Amino acid sequence: MPIFDTQSRDQLRKMYLDAWRKHREGVPMEPLEAQIADVVALHPEYQAALERSDDVLDRDYTPESGQSNPFLHMGLHLAVRDQIATDRPPGMRAAFEALAARTGTPHDAEHQIIECLAEALWEAQRAGRPPDEQAYLRRVQGLAGLRIR
Repeated sequence: MPIFDTQSRDQLRKMYLDAWRKHREGVPMEPLEAQIADVVALHPEYQAALERSDDVLDRDYTPESGQSNPFLHMGLHLAVRDQIATDRPPGMRAAFEALAARTGTPHDAEHQIIECLAEALWEAQRAGRPPDEQAYLRRVQGLAGLRIR
């Protein structure tokens, strides 16, 4: 989703707020807005905050605050969904389908994949290199109970 590369933090957060508002009002949405609204709908714990836009636009979510960053979490859902749709890395779609069958719901499977993605991103950032897509895929395949190549 290249649109995210050119947006500031505030612009990205506003996209979430606007998409959720449009969803609640039942007005037409762009495809990306519909994807965002779908992810928000799966997270009732974030909905009230998104409806109080003044509270979340400027808030810094730090580990010390004890609150997870809803925008990061939902953004990781969108990233995982994009990976599944494009089958990148190759094998991701099959691993997701197997994991969803194992966990019982696509949403639960996405949450497990998000943990793997966050770990891969953290490792890459710490090492100052791009994420290792194959190591990431092997983690997801392992969760899904697939034979790891």
